[in-house]
Amino acid sequence: MVVLWILIAVGALCFLGAATSVRVVQEFERGVVFRFGRVRPRTLGPGLALLVPVADHLHKVSLQVITLPIPAQDGITSDNVTVRVDAVVYYRVVDPVRVAVDVQDYGSAILQVAQASLRSIIGKSELDDLLSNRERLNQGLELMIDNPAVGWGVHIDRVEIKDVVLPESMKRSMSRQAEAERERRSRVITAEGELQASKQLAEAAEVMTAHPAALQLRLLQTVVEVAAEKNSTLVLPFPVELLRFLERSTPPGATASDMPGGQSSDLAAGLDATLKSVYPRQGHSTFCADVLTADDRAVP
Repeated sequence: MVVLWILIAVGALCFLGAATSVRVVQEFERGVVFRFGRVRPRTLGPGLALLVPVADHLHKVSLQVITLPIPAQDGITSDNVTVRVDAVVYYRVVDPVRVAVDVQDYGSAILQVAQASLRSIIGKSELDDLLSNRERLNQGLELMIDNPAVGWGVHIDRVEIKDVVLPESMKRSMSRQAEAERERRSRVITAEGELQASKQLAEAAEVMTAHPAALQLRLLQTVVEVAAEKNSTLVLPFPVELLRFLERSTPPGATASDMPGGQSSDLAAGLDATLKSVYPRQGHSTFCADVLTADDRAVP
């Protein structure tokens, strides 16, 4: 009976030893074997891993890309601006043996190096670089973190600066600066438009000087445009240039009836017709005719 119990105990121990000597390694893992405390140079790949009972100890290392967020770090830029910057690090293990032997906790080590490197980058950079030139800062930060990580068997895939938090006073100052810049641009554009318009007006004035009748046509066109706004009252100044035009057109010693083709009456009729179409009220035609007749009488 005692022998039977001994056999059962030995069988149980053998079963437990066999169970502990067979391990499963996942596809994204590698197994580092320690035999009596000494690391084996060859790692175990995915699948079933056979270990020597009692002698071997298996340490699994993941080869997946690990995302490590860096807590926000306070710092002062090179142009003396207080900022708060956070980032994220993507890394993976490339040498499982060195990760298991050379560093106790490689995740914590990478985090500490990343925080120190981020504070160093903040102190060496200006505010404009943190806001608009992040690609260069990301590359510099990646090199600073990757330098010690290579010795631990870790490769830094990518480092990204996520957010830059500015003080409220700095935000207001930057807002005022942006508004002033937009105001400057608008004034420059307005000045350029006025310059171009003045050149066109100068050319138009030269044409009207050579042809005085063009000025009168422009005046009548302006009256029509103003009347289209449906104003209740229309004030029409009588142009002095029109009287001068009649004076130049009238021969010395002639009256309105003596003008060839009835120029004075024709001009008065044309002006009356324009006024009637613009502001049809009784009295304007008589007013224009009276003024022209009085002007004709005044011509010596």
